[in-house]
Amino acid sequence: MKPLPALALVGLGGVASAGQALANAELGARLGAPVLGAVVNNVTALTILALAAAVSPAMRAGLGTLRGAGLPWWTYLGGFGGALFVVGATYAVPVLGVAVFTIAQVAGASAGGLVVDRVGLGPTGRLALTVPRVAGALLGIGAVAIAQLGRPVGDLAMGVVLLAVAGGLGVAIQTALNGRLSRATSTVAGLTANMLVSSPIVLVVALAAGAFAGMNPWPGDVWLYLGGVLALFVIVTMLIGVQTAGVLRTGLAIVAGQLVGAIVLDLLTPGGPPVGVALLAGAALTFVAVALSGRGQPRPPARWQTGPS
Repeated sequence: MKPLPALALVGLGGVASAGQALANAELGARLGAPVLGAVVNNVTALTILALAAAVSPAMRAGLGTLRGAGLPWWTYLGGFGGALFVVGATYAVPVLGVAVFTIAQVAGASAGGLVVDRVGLGPTGRLALTVPRVAGALLGIGAVAIAQLGRPVGDLAMGVVLLAVAGGLGVAIQTALNGRLSRATSTVAGLTANMLVSSPIVLVVALAAGAFAGMNPWPGDVWLYLGGVLALFVIVTMLIGVQTAGVLRTGLAIVAGQLVGAIVLDLLTPGGPPVGVALLAGAALTFVAVALSGRGQPRPPARWQTGPS
């Protein structure tokens, strides 16, 4: 797929990501522990993958490409980055507020995208640290900061801010490793490996935090359990986008979609916050950042190149 259609698909993934975050956060709040939303998200996604593998020969064939791939063991650990982001969000958002957490996370993801693209960790090989790419990353961070103007700010604890930045860096590494694995095997294999690695980590964190003790009754609203379905779509779009656009541009496209999704959710939610000029301006600027960061970027190699040169 060419970069522009791939990035448009990633943008749709970003919209879905906004809905995923809303469903998981609300479910976690109703169950009495935010991390439980992430646990249900991953369990749902793994259940869907298992059922699909049971009934679909094509799915099993995709998973079979993992055998004989000959990749280093650490290539399969992209899910650690996703788990770091989920766990970081669980503890950082209540302290920092959504606005500061979002800015810190995007800063980490943008800086991480520049680094992993530069060293060739992702499937596109090495991408130079050019002025347009750095400018696009900085513009993306600024756009998110503008979009969050007027939103509540919590305690600016530096350690928690760094945790949010680390979560963003984890997303960049997750995107690079999963994309690398998918290019060498299949999209199904990359998606499944991500969920198999991240799910036990999230579950262990929930158990360590005592999240299941005194858990509230399961709510009956079906939409609260759609996070795992949306998560699979989000990860697939990222796997497709990173093949041609690199980690940085894929991350910026996800952010653009998330801001569009936030606008849509605000408009559709009865009694929700009004859509302000800052949010609209921030969303528009993220699209500019995606375009700017791709100026002068070479076409991806026909096949993934083994390691940075």
